[in-house]
Amino acid sequence: QVQLAESGGGLVQAGGSLRLACASAGLTAMGWFRQAPGKEREFVAAINWSGHSTYYTDSVKGRFTISRDNAKNTMYLQMNSLRPEDTAVYYCVAHRTGQSTGDIVQAPPANLNWGRGTQVTVSS
Repeated sequence: QVQLAESGGGLVQAGGSLRLACASAGLTAMGWFRQAPGKEREFVAAINWSGHSTYYTDSVKGRFTISRDNAKNTMYLQMNSLRPEDTAVYYCVAHRTGQSTGDIVQAPPANLNWGRGTQVTVSS
């Protein structure tokens, strides 16, 4: 099982920025999910194995950017113009075999490897 490790979470004021990183190994599709207190876990962004294709949930389009550096075995989520509603635990995921963004969006949770999560808190 692929080990994933997130970093970069923290506390930021509304309008600020944070960059999350996820260390991994392997050339499968990867992505980010988040879960806010009292809410269900939701998809945030996905990137294919090469980094040339990305996909976002509507609420973060234009504010968040997902990227990866395969030479460093690291995926990133640059989060700009943060809002209080972005407050959540953010989870890095990697598909076990799939290489496209659709594999992340449509995958049953059991088909994904999950990190332990990193807290992002946006104050108003």
